[in-house]
Amino acid sequence: MITIGILILLGVVGGIIFGAIPGMTATMALAVFLPLTYAFDLTESLALLIGLYVGGISGGLVPAILLNIPGTPSSITTTFDGYPMTLKNQGERALKIGIASSLVGGLISWLILWFFAPTLASFALDFTPVEKFLLIVFALTVIISLSKGGLIVGTFSGVLGIFISLMGRHSSALGGNNQFRLVPEFLKDTLDSGFTLLPVLIGLFALGQIIEQCEIGMDSDCNTNVMSFTEKQEKKFSFRDLKDQKFNLIRSSVIGTFIGILPGVGGSAASILSYSQAKNMSKKPEELGKGAVEGVVASEASNNGLTGGALIPLLSLGIPGDSTTAILIGAFTLQGIAVGPTFINNNPETWNSLIWSLLVANILMFLVMFFAIKYIAKIICVPKQIIYPIIVVMCAVGAYAIRYGVMFDIWTVMFFGFVGYMFSKLGLKSAPFLIGFILGKELEQNLLQSIFYYDSWSIFFTKGPIVWVLWAFIAISLMVAIKENIDHWKQSKKA
Repeated sequence: MITIGILILLGVVGGIIFGAIPGMTATMALAVFLPLTYAFDLTESLALLIGLYVGGISGGLVPAILLNIPGTPSSITTTFDGYPMTLKNQGERALKIGIASSLVGGLISWLILWFFAPTLASFALDFTPVEKFLLIVFALTVIISLSKGGLIVGTFSGVLGIFISLMGRHSSALGGNNQFRLVPEFLKDTLDSGFTLLPVLIGLFALGQIIEQCEIGMDSDCNTNVMSFTEKQEKKFSFRDLKDQKFNLIRSSVIGTFIGILPGVGGSAASILSYSQAKNMSKKPEELGKGAVEGVVASEASNNGLTGGALIPLLSLGIPGDSTTAILIGAFTLQGIAVGPTFINNNPETWNSLIWSLLVANILMFLVMFFAIKYIAKIICVPKQIIYPIIVVMCAVGAYAIRYGVMFDIWTVMFFGFVGYMFSKLGLKSAPFLIGFILGKELEQNLLQSIFYYDSWSIFFTKGPIVWVLWAFIAISLMVAIKENIDHWKQSKKA
């Protein structure tokens, strides 16, 4: 237990550092540290990664409040009121309000995960390959949700991910191996079973972002707000600041958790929805955007509410809702465990450990950030030219160790790092690509099994009520996602 606690603490601190430095995210933190978990058992791996997840999401409030730069996408609305509070010399107060709100959001989402995920998993245990195939199709509609105004580009990115996932020797769902496909002759020895997930992840979400940041430049993000943070603040934080925010805290936490359950919607949507609800129900809506406490509370409570919510479809159905939870699949893959309907029943000890790790991570996040926030704020000033070379070395060592010293995995990291960089240049989407890459083989396997067992394509429409419900979910998800993309396109055109 002591080892688990230390790993959670290290994860939380590491996540806070990644979240607090502009240009580095929780997703990047998990991608960098994931290969290191190969030396641990699954319980220890999850302890470290859950700590990174919670710390990374929470750490994003530091640059959002002090620099007006959201450290994570879900911290966008924190800038609306957090930065104005900093300009009023209330930066420390704003940070501590955000930290306390993050704790409440994390605890509420933890409770919902604990009670709801096993129920959903039990329901999904009766799924045949037909329902599993449709469930994966539903998960793939996430690709359109993640496209954000680039419907065709996002869909192309997801299909490209599926295409790349099918490279290698074709392993039939019905047993036996067939011929190689999509693999050039000189790569057949190294790509027998396709690209390994972990090097692809590291390349896309760590090395790719570093290359892009190098092009932008590595100037310090320090400014006078950070440098003067240790000076006397105009108004100190008090828990009385949250006395009138009880309903706001609960409402925003539940909204964040619910948005987290919906694959592909994302933290930015959760914080925006929570913020808009806070403004609609505020007694003084005109004050939001000018340094209002309720704006910071709404944004940060929904942020951490997202963490437990996003784990519900991942653990109970095997659906990665976004790029960050998709990386968590890598931890299970390294240990030879598949997430999905059978995970909780077949791995009760792992499930209990994950639940308690999430609780401890939220508590440690609060303690570390609340009592050391003045020091954490200085992280923003650490030169990137010092941090990034260390991360690159960690990426290379981690990729090399995944399969006990296969040099091709380092080339894979480099290749997909360049791919991630080119995606940003061409307007392609890394997250849809990753979702397609992860789900591609499973999509094919369940399709082949369904056709073999039932010998009819009509089974995908006539099997029963669960199939009809899944088709309804797919249709609704597609319509909502397409509408969001059209609205986003219209707004960008007006701008």
